[in-house]
Amino acid sequence: MRAGWKKFGVAMLAATAMVGGAVGCSSSSDNPDEILVYNAQHESLTKEWIDAFTKETGIKVTVRQGGDTELGNLLVTEGDKSPADVFLTENSPAMALVENAGLFADVDKATLDQVLPGYRPSTGKWTGIAGRSTVFVYNKDKLSADQLPKSIMDLADPSWKGRWAGAPSGADFQAIVSAILELKGEDATRAWLKAMKENADIRKNNIATMMAANAGEIPGGIMYHYYWFGDQAKTGENSNNTALHYFKNGDPGAFVSVSGGGVLKSSGKQEKAQQFLKFITGKAGQEVLKNGTSYEYPVASGVAANPKLVPLADLQAPLVDPSKLNSKKVTDLMTEAGLL
Repeated sequence: MRAGWKKFGVAMLAATAMVGGAVGCSSSSDNPDEILVYNAQHESLTKEWIDAFTKETGIKVTVRQGGDTELGNLLVTEGDKSPADVFLTENSPAMALVENAGLFADVDKATLDQVLPGYRPSTGKWTGIAGRSTVFVYNKDKLSADQLPKSIMDLADPSWKGRWAGAPSGADFQAIVSAILELKGEDATRAWLKAMKENADIRKNNIATMMAANAGEIPGGIMYHYYWFGDQAKTGENSNNTALHYFKNGDPGAFVSVSGGGVLKSSGKQEKAQQFLKFITGKAGQEVLKNGTSYEYPVASGVAANPKLVPLADLQAPLVDPSKLNSKKVTDLMTEAGLL
């Protein structure tokens, strides 16, 4: 889980340069045959994409690793002087931040056409590259099926006081709140956050929420699906006592957060940067999601999800234009509620 959006407009610390696959370690790339990616996605997933892309095209990729907000704010600070060619995120609000600063080039139409309409912004300034579903993870000994919340909004009810967990400081959770804001409006979101302050057992991140439910410390909690599947693929020691509840029915709790990718308008390597984005959203790039260990959803090129996952269409996710998710308003409301 990435750091939250609490401190907008504050100067960001320099992102840590990391190496992935055939990836150099640098804060800029002067090599005309190499592109620089500011990466807020999981390093292991991006490494798989880069290795496959470089093998196919011969184009090398340098990575600067950081969090959604960290790198989003860095790009806004750098403006048209940024050395970055491509920006990848875990959640879409950081993409909207950079888009609203006017820093993205139009994504090539051929790339956009590969992506499902609900998983790319209407503006065409960036595109979805993967998806993750909101879920309610619960302890099977603490809650029965008929006791599960029918809507994420139900967790505001006093009957849920002390009975659910969440990690409000993280970008993952804040993306979920941004969907509540878009779907239910400011007043309802403010009321829900106020109730969360009263009701929820605050945890550090998604994994801590899952572990608390697994240990029976709390009946359930809100997180993204892939943490559970990743743990199950290993030992299951942090998830064996739990199951996942999908809200479905277009509920805000059925929100599928879109991981984004965009090409910086200031990039001097537009063709190669656009080629990278097209590869990620193409069949080979999306099959990395289907066949790899990320357990995130493919959102493009007709590639089905990993067979262990609930099919994307069956999630019955609400329709949300990713470009309209307002991270700044969310952090304002969460701060007002005392959650940040």
